[in-house]
Amino acid sequence: MNRRRFGFMSLLLLALSIPVATRAEDKPVQQTSITVTDIAGREVKVNVPVRRMLLGEGRQLYLVASLDRENPLERIVAWRNDLIEADPATYKQYLETFPELAKLPTFKGHEGSLIDIESAIVKKPDVVLLNLEAKQANEDAQYIEKLAMLDIPVLYIDFRHYPLKNTDPTIRLLGKIMGRDERAQEVISFRKEAMDRVENVLAKAKPTRPSVFIERIGGYSEDCCLTFGAENFGKYVELAGGYNIGSGILPSTFGQLNPEQVVVSNPDHVIVTSADWQAYVPGGRWIPVGPGADLNAARKKLEWYTTRDAYIGTTAQEKRNFHGIWHQFYNSPYEFIAVQWIAKWLHPDIFADLDPDQTFAEYHRRFLPIGYKPGYAVSLDAALR
Repeated sequence: MNRRRFGFMSLLLLALSIPVATRAEDKPVQQTSITVTDIAGREVKVNVPVRRMLLGEGRQLYLVASLDRENPLERIVAWRNDLIEADPATYKQYLETFPELAKLPTFKGHEGSLIDIESAIVKKPDVVLLNLEAKQANEDAQYIEKLAMLDIPVLYIDFRHYPLKNTDPTIRLLGKIMGRDERAQEVISFRKEAMDRVENVLAKAKPTRPSVFIERIGGYSEDCCLTFGAENFGKYVELAGGYNIGSGILPSTFGQLNPEQVVVSNPDHVIVTSADWQAYVPGGRWIPVGPGADLNAARKKLEWYTTRDAYIGTTAQEKRNFHGIWHQFYNSPYEFIAVQWIAKWLHPDIFADLDPDQTFAEYHRRFLPIGYKPGYAVSLDAALR
């Protein structure tokens, strides 16, 4: 028996010997076995409503909390630590509302990495939620089969690779396994109404589409010029009435252009996706947008991007059309807010009455257990935020 196999068998024996932990707030709930189809197209049997969930990414809390605002932590037995590091302001808000969050077991990793199989076995969850980008690594390691030996199902969800295609099905999937189908439909309806407010205006006005270069994860890396292809933020730009430069060059959702390509493309606008990444790049050039951000401080950091070689002599530089936006819109059920912000920046005249802050505040009021704090977007033109 090789060492890897021996390690798994040891964990298996340990899991079989440990009773499922209970908490004071746990309530007996009658579960029923159903078969659901996840975002990868896999048919999976799950006992519902799920009472014990392991989150393969901490930012999955955005949706879990939207579906169960009264006590989203009641169902979570462990999670990856990315929310704590990548979105510290939101983590602080949840920690203030739910102090017990500090005691929730965490594990490290990144978006495409393996799940912490030890946590997945010892915690005995009803389901493990993994993002679609982690599928290959976990299946190569045969983690799915190993968890199946303990009747622990794995479901793949997606907000990141094809968000406009997969977000609503992901919401429905979690609504079904959590016993929150009606709530899930309410979230989906809210999202559609918010998107329609942009689509309907554009359909009527038919404005010229300005060209946009999206600088992805600005300040997280010194590299230039990371960007998006025709999906994710690239798609958001299209829905907001713009033309995304990366869509015509990159064959996939994520990629990189060289500065010369950007200069030749001559963007009318530059949008930098960024966040408070002090945990990753202390003192970096990231723009600290997010809940409660100081927009004056964020605007000062955005100013540096006008000096990058990739933007020298472009229309965006000449007209100072630079904007910063919360990077987490790329991997959450909140992309409709990003579309609204981009629409206001690209077409301020026809979207003068559109207020993304008001939209997001209403979403918080209706669906989330935390209060709304503005600060998710910034522009060099203070009149646009």
